[in-house]
Amino acid sequence: MIDANKIKQDFPILFQTVNDEPLIYLDNAATSQKPKQVLEAIQHYYEFDNANIHRGVHTLAERATSAYEAAREKLRRFINAASTKEVLFTRGTTTGLNWVAVGFGDLIVEEGDEIYITPMEHHSNVVPWQQLAKRKKAKLVYLPLTADGFVDVEKSAEVITAKGKILSVCHSSNVLGITNPIKELAALIHQHNGYIVVDGAQSTPHMKVDVQALDADFYAFSGHKMLGPTGSGVLYGKEALLEKMEPVEFGGEMIDFVYDQESTWSVLPWKFEAGTPNIAGGIGLGAAVDYLEAIGMDAIEAYEKEMVRYVLPKLQAIEGITVYGPADPEKHTGVITFNLDGVHPHDLATAFDMEGIAVRAGHHCAQPLMRYLDVSSTARASFYFYNTFEEADQFIASLHKIKEFFKDGFI
Repeated sequence: MIDANKIKQDFPILFQTVNDEPLIYLDNAATSQKPKQVLEAIQHYYEFDNANIHRGVHTLAERATSAYEAAREKLRRFINAASTKEVLFTRGTTTGLNWVAVGFGDLIVEEGDEIYITPMEHHSNVVPWQQLAKRKKAKLVYLPLTADGFVDVEKSAEVITAKGKILSVCHSSNVLGITNPIKELAALIHQHNGYIVVDGAQSTPHMKVDVQALDADFYAFSGHKMLGPTGSGVLYGKEALLEKMEPVEFGGEMIDFVYDQESTWSVLPWKFEAGTPNIAGGIGLGAAVDYLEAIGMDAIEAYEKEMVRYVLPKLQAIEGITVYGPADPEKHTGVITFNLDGVHPHDLATAFDMEGIAVRAGHHCAQPLMRYLDVSSTARASFYFYNTFEEADQFIASLHKIKEFFKDGFI
């Protein structure tokens, strides 16, 4: 079992007070904190190796290039991609999904075709497909969910047709705390010669991901949710599909030859990486992978599961609390979304902040899901492996205290 109290020592930001209370950070679904090992890797690059990559033959340029491409190999191994040609550095999940929607979607989607998403998707996995459907006069179709909030594979099999070109779905939900059956969904769309795109923002930091075992055609995730820097991320794509896909951004680095009237593109993965990249971000993300692998993704997933088994029943036992997503802790990730009767989620989050506890409130960039749940917004506590059981106890105790404060309906 992970020793969260020991691991927490690696995260300097967690040792501060907020409103005169020790900080308890439970907003990990929005962004994770960074261990000193990642901060030191970024600082080392800027202090010793800061140079542009791929273009220079001097020592600093060669060291920077080596460190950046070594990070790409770490990420290839981390998600079990077949080759570093399949690992594209991006600014995050949003960038990756947009690249696929424009660079690949525009090639294969035609008028009358169908694009499938679900009601639980983050706006980053809704809006690009809305825009693609508009450009191509295609139909955007929402797949059905089970009562627990998972994609209903059996009913989806009745919805997906030969017109289906793309199915884009989150691996894990940032609201419902569920993990979808990606392999089964991949099989469904592949039966119709379509393609599956996976939003891995909420899964990659918390469980072992094997893109080949999932048979994902594309898989996007963000560095900042998995201990890495903001503005870093990865888009995985099967090599044959990336060869076919068109780049979305143009300029230096991604070209082979530039003639007066036309240009040719570089080979994978650099075909998609125009301009000077976030070099420090890539190196920092590689350091984050080192840190996660040293602990072990199976151990991280097991620890978070223990935390959910501990916290969720205590939360469900509080009168007036509604928890969204599976009631069974065994089916629930460390993302726990809830409301307290009579208290607006923003007021609830503000009250938690007065207790030194950081939670999120709002629609969580999932307005279609809020409408599906028939709420305007919710509160969300999201746990990571550096959160302790003592912090979980304080979260529950503070919720009882906040409920008592608001019991007369004062908002």
